[in-house]
Amino acid sequence: MPDAPSIKWTHASVKTFAKGADPLIAIEEAARALVLKAREKGWEGPPFNPLRIAEMLEVQIEANSSVSDARLTATPTGPKIQFNPQQPRERVRFSIAHEIAHLLFPDWSEQIRNRGGDGTPDDWQLEMLCNIAASEFVLPIGSMSAASSISPIEELMHQRRDYDVSAEAFLIRLAKISNPPIGVFVSSPKVSENGTRHYRIDYFVSSPTAPNIRGTGIEIPDESIVHRCTAIGHTDRAVESWVTDAPTQIECVGLTAYPGSVYPRVAGLVRFNKTQEDNIPIRLLHGSILEPRNGGRKIICQLVNDKAIKWGGGVARKIAKRFPDAENDFTKQVIQIPRNQRLGQAIFSKANEETLIASLIGQEGFGQSLFPRIRYSALQDCFEQVAAYAASVGASVHMPKIGTGSAGGNWSTIEEMLDDLMVRAGLTVTVYDLPPKRIQLEMF
Repeated sequence: MPDAPSIKWTHASVKTFAKGADPLIAIEEAARALVLKAREKGWEGPPFNPLRIAEMLEVQIEANSSVSDARLTATPTGPKIQFNPQQPRERVRFSIAHEIAHLLFPDWSEQIRNRGGDGTPDDWQLEMLCNIAASEFVLPIGSMSAASSISPIEELMHQRRDYDVSAEAFLIRLAKISNPPIGVFVSSPKVSENGTRHYRIDYFVSSPTAPNIRGTGIEIPDESIVHRCTAIGHTDRAVESWVTDAPTQIECVGLTAYPGSVYPRVAGLVRFNKTQEDNIPIRLLHGSILEPRNGGRKIICQLVNDKAIKWGGGVARKIAKRFPDAENDFTKQVIQIPRNQRLGQAIFSKANEETLIASLIGQEGFGQSLFPRIRYSALQDCFEQVAAYAASVGASVHMPKIGTGSAGGNWSTIEEMLDDLMVRAGLTVTVYDLPPKRIQLEMF
């Protein structure tokens, strides 16, 4: 990895706060000191509620649905934080913690502090430091135990729910205590004048056993998987060489964007002890089947029933809306097949030059039923046809957790069928699942 350019700190509040020291180190020390003071006063968790710190600092807290996220204002009776109660609970906690972090800066009262900044060119510096401090507040020192192994990014996104914190806070704390050598970076997008999107690392946190990487400020190569996490919660993984100039596994997840940005920020988990991608039979990612990862030719699979002449609800409806010509082609083909001969047929429809839609007729009928409507033997026949076609044209295979919705199928059974018929044949199979649902605020 080339030497990362040091950040040229220009924000007035940051410079006043740091007093010539490294602002990244200074903010962590200031946040840690506040955390330890709160722990001495009996603050416990997880989850660690930032309201306790606010009470200790005599900060007024007020719900206000007209506030986009959260903001800090100075009042005659002291600081006041207003938050939007309609945001997901983890975001409310982090946003309040973020505004508490603004109190660490001596000039906090000179203007209203909105989470996301005021739009000035260097305001990202202040917002980044407040995010780092907020991570210390919602998941403080001693809140997690060091693990001997680090789960895939998708499992980590489920585990963080146990702590009721944001992905950003969870990954930062994980890096600080990890036994395996890992690093975590958080990056944000920049859009050039010609509309091209680029990502820059805002900050990089390494585990005690990891190489000493100076990642802050580095520009991420445009071909990196960072660019493929185009929505909050979407994940991806690949082996890339820009972190250490040697092949290293990176797993990414989309984070909440800064206000005014079309694109999300992206967090990356770097596994320094992995020089090739984990040998996982099927790549399970969080994301949308409508945005299949990897370049080259792709086959998107969906399950349909033996009565269908159009694509129905759920995922199929979304695919039909995105690729109406492909649905029309499916209709022309399926009506030529007698219904009693449709089960076990895979019908291929062209979506675009690089993408085919494979409609797998592996469900008998639709609607309420005492028994599952999936027909595993028919689905297996469909998988064999897809495998043969994919191998013949050099395509990768993509699908949602097929058959586990209204068809009533068992995913473990279907997954093993995929492994036997596709993965063992050398095909790349990617399965897309929705990111974990964000919990709405009920009572803070």
